[in-house]
Amino acid sequence: MPTAQEPSFAPVPVRRVERHPGAALPDARTWPRTIPAVAQLLDEGLDLGPATVLVGANGSGKSTILEAVAMAFGLNPEGGSTGAMHQTRRTESDLGQWLRLVRGPGASRWGYFVRAETMHGLFSYLQDTVRHDFHRFSHGEAFVELLSSRRYQGDGFFVWDEPEAGLSFEAQLRLLSELVEIAAQPGAQVLLATHSPLLAALPGAVVLECSEQGMRETSWDRLDMVDHYRRFLEAPERYLRHLRA
Repeated sequence: MPTAQEPSFAPVPVRRVERHPGAALPDARTWPRTIPAVAQLLDEGLDLGPATVLVGANGSGKSTILEAVAMAFGLNPEGGSTGAMHQTRRTESDLGQWLRLVRGPGASRWGYFVRAETMHGLFSYLQDTVRHDFHRFSHGEAFVELLSSRRYQGDGFFVWDEPEAGLSFEAQLRLLSELVEIAAQPGAQVLLATHSPLLAALPGAVVLECSEQGMRETSWDRLDMVDHYRRFLEAPERYLRHLRA
């Protein structure tokens, strides 16, 4: 399993994710244990550094793992800061209950979780609690407004699940710039799941590709996602002719 070096000047909030020794796991044929990346995580654990990016096709387990790690840290699976436990409907897996986090000594216990599919509920919660009306913006504008807040300043564990949804190219670049700044802060840590080649290019991040073979560490330029985008942009007809067929 790939490892990442954490900076010597400040401990990261989560050094390692592993199976909790007291967890009673269901049968291996039960979801989400049937997902190869999840099974590998439970068997081998995962070391985290200042920035880790999970990529992979839909159903590969990246969001399931990200959600579970966020929950094990004490974050709401529907998004928000540590201790913000608003909920509309429980849809998350039990994986978070099977995990144990090895925390950095003296590291921050503050965190923030943003996931694209529950941002409407998060914005409603923030409007009710901090009186900030995110709903008056478009989705992309609201996201930029959230980024500009003080929630991402200083140390902490910042988790992002497919945040590129609804964002233009320019807005994704803005988000990438913010992620670079967040990851550079002493004691800050970024964990990201994405389908975006732009966000996957986060400098210095360990890139893990989830697939039917499990998780493997790779580089940005070797990602299947990056290869497909390149090939499509070079010659769209190469793909369109198959869609028409």
